[in-house]
Amino acid sequence: MDYPRVSIIILNWNGWRDTIECLESLYRINYPNYDMIVVDNDSKDESIEKIKEYCNGTIEVNSKFFKYSEDNKPIKVFEISEDKARSNKFLEKEEYEKLNPNKRMILIKNKDNYGFAGGNNVGIKFALDVLNSKYVLLLNNDTVVDKDFLIEMVKVAESDEKIGIVGSKIYYYDYDGRSDVVWFAGGGINTKTGYGWHEGDHTIDNRAYNKIKEFDFITGCSMLLKKEILEKLKGLDELYFACYEDSDLSIRAKKLGYKCVYIPKSILWHKLGVSGNGSPASVYYQTRNRILFVRKHNAFIDYILFLIWFLSYDSVKKFIYFIFLKKNFQLFKAYCKAVFDGIKGRGGKGI
Repeated sequence: MDYPRVSIIILNWNGWRDTIECLESLYRINYPNYDMIVVDNDSKDESIEKIKEYCNGTIEVNSKFFKYSEDNKPIKVFEISEDKARSNKFLEKEEYEKLNPNKRMILIKNKDNYGFAGGNNVGIKFALDVLNSKYVLLLNNDTVVDKDFLIEMVKVAESDEKIGIVGSKIYYYDYDGRSDVVWFAGGGINTKTGYGWHEGDHTIDNRAYNKIKEFDFITGCSMLLKKEILEKLKGLDELYFACYEDSDLSIRAKKLGYKCVYIPKSILWHKLGVSGNGSPASVYYQTRNRILFVRKHNAFIDYILFLIWFLSYDSVKKFIYFIFLKKNFQLFKAYCKAVFDGIKGRGGKGI
Protein backbone atom coordinates (compact mmCIF):
# COMPACT_ATOMS: atom_id res chain seq x y z
CA MET A 1 0.00 0.00 0.00
CA ASP A 2 1.15 3.53 -0.80
CA TYR A 3 1.03 6.05 2.03
CA PRO A 4 -0.08 9.43 0.64
CA ARG A 5 0.62 12.47 2.76
CA VAL A 6 -2.06 13.29 5.34
CA SER A 7 -2.15 16.54 7.28
CA ILE A 8 -3.93 16.12 10.63
CA ILE A 9 -5.47 19.38 11.85
CA ILE A 10 -6.40 19.83 15.50
CA LEU A 11 -8.13 23.05 16.51
CA ASN A 12 -7.37 24.23 20.05
CA TRP A 13 -9.23 26.92 21.96
CA ASN A 14 -8.55 27.08 25.70
CA GLY A 15 -8.36 23.28 25.80
CA TRP A 16 -4.72 22.29 26.14
CA ARG A 17 -5.37 19.37 28.52
CA ASP A 18 -7.54 17.61 25.98
CA THR A 19 -5.24 18.60 23.14
CA ILE A 20 -2.11 17.05 24.60
CA GLU A 21 -3.92 13.78 25.41
CA CYS A 22 -5.12 13.71 21.81
CA LEU A 23 -1.60 14.45 20.55
CA GLU A 24 -0.05 11.72 22.66
CA SER A 25 -2.43 9.18 21.12
CA LEU A 26 -1.77 10.49 17.60
CA TYR A 27 1.99 10.23 17.92
CA ARG A 28 1.51 6.47 18.40
CA ILE A 29 -0.33 5.77 15.13
CA ASN A 30 1.20 3.37 12.63
CA TYR A 31 0.70 5.59 9.58
CA PRO A 32 4.15 6.66 8.33
CA ASN A 33 3.42 9.84 6.35
CA TYR A 34 1.56 12.54 8.25
CA ASP A 35 1.81 16.11 9.48
CA MET A 36 0.57 17.26 12.86
CA ILE A 37 -0.89 20.76 12.64
CA VAL A 38 -2.28 22.36 15.78
CA VAL A 39 -4.20 25.56 15.05
CA ASP A 40 -4.70 27.68 18.15
CA ASN A 41 -7.79 29.89 17.84
CA ASP A 42 -6.44 32.75 19.98
CA SER A 43 -6.68 30.92 23.30
CA LYS A 44 -6.85 33.13 26.38
CA ASP A 45 -5.45 30.50 28.74
CA GLU A 46 -1.93 29.05 28.81
CA SER A 47 -2.55 26.65 25.92
CA ILE A 48 0.44 27.68 23.79
CA GLU A 49 2.89 27.31 26.67
CA LYS A 50 1.44 24.00 27.89
CA ILE A 51 1.40 22.43 24.43
CA LYS A 52 5.06 23.38 23.99
CA GLU A 53 5.89 22.00 27.44
CA TYR A 54 4.27 18.71 26.44
CA CYS A 55 6.34 18.63 23.26
CA ASN A 56 9.51 19.28 25.28
CA GLY A 57 8.67 16.30 27.49
CA THR A 58 8.06 18.23 30.71
CA ILE A 59 4.35 17.30 30.96
CA GLU A 60 3.52 13.61 31.21
CA VAL A 61 0.19 12.64 29.67
CA ASN A 62 -1.54 9.53 30.91
CA SER A 63 -4.87 8.18 29.76
CA LYS A 64 -7.20 5.25 30.35
CA PHE A 65 -6.26 4.23 26.78
CA PHE A 66 -2.46 4.41 26.99
CA LYS A 67 0.56 5.06 29.21
CA TYR A 68 2.87 7.98 28.62
CA SER A 69 5.99 7.37 26.51
CA GLU A 70 9.21 9.38 26.36
CA ASP A 71 10.37 7.65 23.17
CA ASN A 72 9.50 10.47 20.78
CA LYS A 73 10.27 13.43 23.05
CA PRO A 74 11.25 16.14 22.52
CA ILE A 75 8.97 17.00 19.62
CA LYS A 76 10.21 19.93 17.53
CA VAL A 77 7.58 22.69 17.41
CA PHE A 78 7.50 24.94 14.36
CA GLU A 79 5.56 28.07 15.33
CA ILE A 80 3.88 29.96 12.51
CA SER A 81 1.86 33.16 12.78
CA GLU A 82 -1.55 33.40 11.14
CA ASP A 83 -0.25 35.97 8.65
CA LYS A 84 2.59 33.69 7.52
CA ALA A 85 0.27 30.70 7.35
CA ARG A 86 -2.22 32.59 5.17
CA SER A 87 0.56 33.85 2.88
CA ASN A 88 2.10 30.35 2.55
CA LYS A 89 5.38 31.26 4.26
CA PHE A 90 7.22 28.41 5.97
CA LEU A 91 10.89 29.33 6.16
CA GLU A 92 11.84 26.24 8.16
CA LYS A 93 10.20 23.75 5.78
CA GLU A 94 13.49 22.09 4.80
CA GLU A 95 14.37 21.42 8.45
CA TYR A 96 10.78 20.24 9.11
CA GLU A 97 10.85 17.72 6.28
CA LYS A 98 14.02 16.05 7.63
CA LEU A 99 12.26 15.00 10.86
CA ASN A 100 10.12 11.89 11.35
CA PRO A 101 6.37 12.59 11.63
CA ASN A 102 6.31 11.68 15.33
CA LYS A 103 9.14 14.13 16.09
CA ARG A 104 7.62 17.31 14.68
CA MET A 105 4.59 19.55 15.02
CA ILE A 106 3.36 22.71 13.30
CA LEU A 107 1.70 25.25 15.61
CA ILE A 108 -0.28 27.97 13.85
CA LYS A 109 -1.29 30.89 16.08
CA ASN A 110 -4.46 32.64 14.96
CA LYS A 111 -5.05 36.27 15.95
CA ASP A 112 -8.72 35.70 16.79
CA ASN A 113 -11.24 32.96 17.47
CA TYR A 114 -12.60 32.13 14.02
CA GLY A 115 -14.73 29.22 15.16
CA PHE A 116 -14.46 25.63 13.93
CA ALA A 117 -14.87 26.57 10.27
CA GLY A 118 -12.57 29.58 10.11
CA GLY A 119 -9.91 28.14 12.38
CA ASN A 120 -9.68 24.88 10.44
CA ASN A 121 -9.64 26.74 7.12
CA VAL A 122 -6.35 28.41 8.09
CA GLY A 123 -4.83 24.97 8.67
CA ILE A 124 -6.44 23.50 5.54
CA LYS A 125 -5.00 26.21 3.29
CA PHE A 126 -1.53 25.73 4.79
CA ALA A 127 -1.71 21.94 4.39
CA LEU A 128 -2.73 22.13 0.74
CA ASP A 129 -0.65 25.07 -0.45
CA VAL A 130 2.55 24.59 1.57
CA LEU A 131 2.73 20.89 2.43
CA ASN A 132 0.92 19.69 -0.72
CA SER A 133 -0.99 17.02 1.22
CA LYS A 134 -3.24 14.62 -0.66
CA TYR A 135 -5.55 14.34 2.35
CA VAL A 136 -6.54 16.55 5.26
CA LEU A 137 -7.93 15.04 8.46
CA LEU A 138 -10.04 17.25 10.70
CA LEU A 139 -10.00 15.90 14.25
CA ASN A 140 -11.55 17.23 17.44
CA ASN A 141 -9.02 17.97 20.15
CA ASP A 142 -11.13 16.16 22.78
CA THR A 143 -10.56 12.73 21.22
CA VAL A 144 -8.21 9.79 21.70
CA VAL A 145 -7.41 7.66 18.67
CA ASP A 146 -6.61 4.00 18.09
CA LYS A 147 -3.21 3.38 16.48
CA ASP A 148 -4.82 1.95 13.31
CA PHE A 149 -7.46 4.64 12.85
CA LEU A 150 -5.73 6.61 10.07
CA ILE A 151 -4.32 3.75 8.04
CA GLU A 152 -7.81 2.22 7.84
CA MET A 153 -9.28 5.51 6.63
CA VAL A 154 -6.67 6.02 3.92
CA LYS A 155 -6.93 2.41 2.78
CA VAL A 156 -10.61 2.83 1.98
CA ALA A 157 -10.26 6.37 0.59
CA GLU A 158 -7.61 5.15 -1.86
CA SER A 159 -9.78 2.26 -3.06
CA ASP A 160 -12.27 4.45 -4.93
CA GLU A 161 -11.69 7.84 -6.56
CA LYS A 162 -15.32 8.79 -5.90
CA ILE A 163 -14.90 8.43 -2.13
CA GLY A 164 -14.34 12.00 -1.04
CA ILE A 165 -14.98 12.01 2.71
CA VAL A 166 -14.24 9.23 5.19
CA GLY A 167 -15.38 9.02 8.82
CA SER A 168 -14.55 6.89 11.84
CA LYS A 169 -16.44 4.78 14.33
CA ILE A 170 -16.57 7.05 17.38
CA TYR A 171 -17.24 5.86 20.92
CA TYR A 172 -18.05 7.93 23.98
CA TYR A 173 -14.82 8.47 25.92
CA ASP A 174 -16.62 7.39 29.08
CA TYR A 175 -20.26 6.29 29.19
CA ASP A 176 -21.03 5.19 32.75
CA GLY A 177 -17.59 3.61 32.90
CA ARG A 178 -17.86 1.94 29.48
CA SER A 179 -15.69 2.66 26.45
CA ASP A 180 -17.68 0.65 23.88
CA VAL A 181 -20.81 2.79 23.62
CA VAL A 182 -21.25 4.25 20.13
CA TRP A 183 -21.59 7.99 19.54
CA PHE A 184 -21.21 7.92 15.73
CA ALA A 185 -21.33 5.07 13.22
CA GLY A 186 -22.36 7.11 10.21
CA GLY A 187 -25.01 9.80 10.03
CA GLY A 188 -27.79 11.48 8.13
CA ILE A 189 -29.15 14.98 7.66
CA ASN A 190 -32.57 16.04 6.40
CA THR A 191 -31.98 19.11 4.26
CA LYS A 192 -35.67 20.08 4.45
CA THR A 193 -35.72 20.37 8.24
CA GLY A 194 -32.03 20.58 9.18
CA TYR A 195 -32.54 17.61 11.47
CA GLY A 196 -29.50 15.36 11.74
CA TRP A 197 -28.85 12.05 13.46
CA HIS A 198 -26.06 9.62 14.30
CA GLU A 199 -26.31 5.95 13.52
CA GLY A 200 -25.90 3.82 16.65
CA ASP A 201 -25.85 6.69 19.15
CA HIS A 202 -26.02 5.49 22.80
CA THR A 203 -25.80 1.85 21.67
CA ILE A 204 -23.32 -0.70 22.97
CA ASP A 205 -21.25 -1.70 19.95
CA ASN A 206 -22.33 -4.79 18.03
CA ARG A 207 -21.97 -6.29 14.58
CA ALA A 208 -24.57 -3.93 13.15
CA TYR A 209 -21.90 -1.20 12.94
CA ASN A 210 -19.05 -3.30 11.54
CA LYS A 211 -19.65 -2.73 7.82
CA ILE A 212 -18.20 -0.05 5.56
CA LYS A 213 -21.21 2.00 4.52
CA GLU A 214 -22.07 5.14 2.57
CA PHE A 215 -23.93 7.88 4.42
CA ASP A 216 -25.16 11.43 3.77
CA PHE A 217 -23.13 12.97 6.55
CA ILE A 218 -19.73 12.54 8.24
CA THR A 219 -19.07 14.34 11.50
CA GLY A 220 -16.28 16.90 11.68
CA CYS A 221 -15.13 15.19 14.87
CA SER A 222 -13.10 12.90 12.58
CA MET A 223 -13.31 13.70 8.89
CA LEU A 224 -10.74 12.66 6.25
CA LEU A 225 -11.04 14.81 3.11
CA LYS A 226 -9.44 14.49 -0.29
CA LYS A 227 -7.51 17.51 -1.52
CA GLU A 228 -9.64 17.91 -4.65
CA ILE A 229 -12.84 18.28 -2.59
CA LEU A 230 -11.38 20.99 -0.39
CA GLU A 231 -10.10 22.86 -3.43
CA LYS A 232 -13.40 22.63 -5.30
CA LEU A 233 -15.51 23.57 -2.27
CA LYS A 234 -13.00 26.11 -0.88
CA GLY A 235 -12.91 24.48 2.54
CA LEU A 236 -15.53 24.84 5.25
CA ASP A 237 -18.22 27.52 4.97
CA GLU A 238 -17.30 30.19 7.54
CA LEU A 239 -20.87 31.45 7.56
CA TYR A 240 -21.58 28.79 10.20
CA PHE A 241 -18.67 29.59 12.57
CA ALA A 242 -19.47 26.45 14.62
CA CYS A 243 -22.10 23.69 14.08
CA TYR A 244 -23.45 22.45 10.73
CA GLU A 245 -20.25 23.18 8.78
CA ASP A 246 -19.54 19.44 8.57
CA SER A 247 -23.11 18.67 7.44
CA ASP A 248 -22.86 21.43 4.87
CA LEU A 249 -19.53 20.14 3.53
CA SER A 250 -20.87 16.58 3.32
CA ILE A 251 -23.95 17.70 1.35
CA ARG A 252 -21.89 19.89 -0.98
CA ALA A 253 -19.47 17.01 -1.65
CA LYS A 254 -22.33 14.66 -2.47
CA LYS A 255 -23.77 17.22 -4.90
CA LEU A 256 -20.45 17.01 -6.76
CA GLY A 257 -20.85 13.24 -7.01
CA TYR A 258 -18.51 12.19 -4.19
CA LYS A 259 -19.28 9.54 -1.58
CA CYS A 260 -19.23 10.01 2.21
CA VAL A 261 -18.18 6.70 3.75
CA TYR A 262 -18.09 5.37 7.32
CA ILE A 263 -15.16 3.07 8.23
CA PRO A 264 -15.76 0.79 11.26
CA LYS A 265 -12.08 -0.18 11.65
CA SER A 266 -11.11 3.46 12.18
CA ILE A 267 -11.77 3.92 15.89
CA LEU A 268 -11.54 6.78 18.37
CA TRP A 269 -13.12 7.97 21.61
CA HIS A 270 -14.78 11.37 22.05
CA LYS A 271 -15.23 13.37 25.27
CA LEU A 272 -18.74 14.42 24.42
CA GLY A 273 -19.86 17.55 26.21
CA VAL A 274 -16.46 19.21 26.56
CA SER A 275 -17.32 21.62 23.73
CA GLY A 276 -20.14 23.16 25.77
CA ASN A 277 -23.43 21.44 24.98
CA GLY A 278 -26.36 23.13 26.73
CA SER A 279 -24.68 26.54 26.97
CA PRO A 280 -26.17 29.72 25.48
CA ALA A 281 -23.49 29.59 22.77
CA SER A 282 -24.33 26.01 21.75
CA VAL A 283 -28.08 26.80 21.71
CA TYR A 284 -27.41 29.88 19.60
CA TYR A 285 -25.18 28.25 16.97
CA GLN A 286 -27.20 25.05 16.66
CA THR A 287 -30.42 27.05 16.17
CA ARG A 288 -29.11 29.82 13.92
CA ASN A 289 -27.06 27.48 11.74
CA ARG A 290 -29.95 25.09 11.30
CA ILE A 291 -31.90 27.94 9.72
CA LEU A 292 -28.92 28.99 7.58
CA PHE A 293 -28.39 25.38 6.47
CA VAL A 294 -32.01 24.87 5.36
CA ARG A 295 -32.01 28.23 3.61
CA LYS A 296 -28.82 27.35 1.69
CA HIS A 297 -29.82 23.88 0.53
CA ASN A 298 -33.48 24.39 -0.47
CA ALA A 299 -35.64 26.23 -2.94
CA PHE A 300 -37.20 29.42 -1.57
CA ILE A 301 -40.70 27.92 -1.21
CA ASP A 302 -39.35 24.97 0.79
CA TYR A 303 -37.42 27.36 3.02
CA ILE A 304 -40.60 29.38 3.69
CA LEU A 305 -42.54 26.22 4.55
CA PHE A 306 -39.73 25.27 6.95
CA LEU A 307 -39.89 28.67 8.65
CA ILE A 308 -43.66 28.42 9.12
CA TRP A 309 -43.24 25.04 10.79
CA PHE A 310 -40.18 26.16 12.74
CA LEU A 311 -41.72 29.34 14.14
CA SER A 312 -45.08 27.78 14.99
CA TYR A 313 -43.94 24.44 16.39
CA ASP A 314 -40.26 24.42 17.33
CA SER A 315 -40.28 27.86 18.95
CA VAL A 316 -43.26 27.05 21.17
CA LYS A 317 -41.61 23.80 22.20
CA LYS A 318 -38.35 25.58 23.01
CA PHE A 319 -40.17 28.26 25.00
CA ILE A 320 -41.78 25.60 27.21
CA TYR A 321 -38.49 23.72 27.56
CA PHE A 322 -36.22 26.67 28.39
CA ILE A 323 -38.63 28.70 30.56
CA PHE A 324 -40.73 26.10 32.37
CA LEU A 325 -38.57 22.98 32.42
CA LYS A 326 -35.00 24.34 32.48
CA LYS A 327 -36.02 27.66 34.10
CA ASN A 328 -33.17 29.30 32.22
CA PHE A 329 -34.05 32.61 30.57
CA GLN A 330 -30.49 33.00 29.18
CA LEU A 331 -30.93 29.90 27.02
CA PHE A 332 -34.24 31.17 25.67
CA LYS A 333 -32.69 34.58 25.02
CA ALA A 334 -29.89 32.92 23.04
CA TYR A 335 -32.49 30.92 21.13
CA CYS A 336 -34.49 34.05 20.20
CA LYS A 337 -31.36 35.87 19.02
CA ALA A 338 -30.42 32.80 16.96
CA VAL A 339 -33.81 32.71 15.24
CA PHE A 340 -33.63 36.43 14.45
CA ASP A 341 -30.05 36.24 13.11
CA GLY A 342 -30.78 33.06 11.14
CA ILE A 343 -33.78 34.59 9.35
CA LYS A 344 -31.76 37.74 8.65
CA GLY A 345 -29.00 35.55 7.17
CA ARG A 346 -26.36 36.70 9.65
CA GLY A 347 -23.47 34.26 9.88
CA GLY A 348 -20.05 34.20 11.50
CA LYS A 349 -19.41 34.81 15.19
CA GLY A 350 -22.70 35.80 16.78
CA ILE A 351 -22.48 35.32 20.53
